[in-house]
Amino acid sequence: MFRAAALRMVYCALDALLLLPVLLLAAFSRWAPRAVDIGLGPRPLVNNPYHARALRGRGYRAETFVNERYYITDDFDHDLGVPRPFGYLAAFRMLCWCLINCRSLLIYFDGGALADTAWLWRTEPLLYRLAGVRTVVLAYGSDVQDLTRTTNLLFKHGMGKSYPGHRHRRRRVAAKVDLWTRWGDHVVAGADWVEYLYHWDSLQIGHFSIDTERWVPQNAPDAEPAGPLRVLHAPNHRALKGTEALQRAAARLCAEGVPIELTLLERVPNDEVRAAVAACDVVVDQLVIGWYAMFAIEGMASGKPVVCHVRPDLENFYIDAGLLEPAELPLVRADVRTIESVLRSLATDTDGRRAVGVRSRAFVETRHSLDRAGHDLEAIFRAVGVAPCP
Repeated sequence: MFRAAALRMVYCALDALLLLPVLLLAAFSRWAPRAVDIGLGPRPLVNNPYHARALRGRGYRAETFVNERYYITDDFDHDLGVPRPFGYLAAFRMLCWCLINCRSLLIYFDGGALADTAWLWRTEPLLYRLAGVRTVVLAYGSDVQDLTRTTNLLFKHGMGKSYPGHRHRRRRVAAKVDLWTRWGDHVVAGADWVEYLYHWDSLQIGHFSIDTERWVPQNAPDAEPAGPLRVLHAPNHRALKGTEALQRAAARLCAEGVPIELTLLERVPNDEVRAAVAACDVVVDQLVIGWYAMFAIEGMASGKPVVCHVRPDLENFYIDAGLLEPAELPLVRADVRTIESVLRSLATDTDGRRAVGVRSRAFVETRHSLDRAGHDLEAIFRAVGVAPCP
């Protein structure tokens, strides 16, 4: 505890030393000849490279930047991290890059370059406004999850098991949601994150995008091999994905004589995930959260039936908001109580699996392709005054 308090004091002192330099940098950078229309970062999220490609397809000069590399993918344009003994100074390095090079930023609710500072993060929207840099703010998960705001008790329970330290971040999470909601230029909401936000300027069923030329169906419908139902599940945090319930269901079905082959992928690069999705019959995304995300989209883009828990209230909300057609979601619905019966049905319904796979691919082409993402993102950036430079 003493060491943590001492480090906190050091970081607060560093923030105080950096305050005047960053204010001056922001003020003078307004006249910098910026070469990047949109910077995307700094978290190493797999979706950012797809968004950058979608924006480039619309004529924007879009570049990704990160403060660290991650095992899922290292497909980023700028690694602005620094060696670990000087890690805190990465914030200043990233801020310099953003202010000098970027006309606008696509960031998340935990913040941009100053996200990990002690208190200087509270000044970040002011710095961008002073510099004339526009900010578009999205959510990705733990950046907005103030668990006092959710009605999903099983998800809250899973967060306690998978992220016990998240309870210590609640006030900071809530403060950052408030900061960027009030002072970001454009807030984009979607997925189950609408439950944690109190305002948005744009609403999407999910801001995810994917390269539908890279993620493609591999097997012809008549080439599906006989044998056990090959089920793929990739839990980054098991309690949030309902992994134990899935494992119990698979074990009981095997004991009944229903052949199930369950594969769990954990902490593997995205290329390995793509190969595993191509080789499976069914993808199981999550049974707890209540909406779909990137892994489900990867499975649907590959023409696979994807099993996922969908909260009816969220689906009805997006239908009522005019963003989703009734019965449009091609996901196979299941939760921790129904996963066994759903897998039993899928194991014997080859034709049904194929039909869902075809619908899944069409859904992703319509809702999550790079072209669709580029169209939606261009509208957002034009709304904040950022058009592609000629």
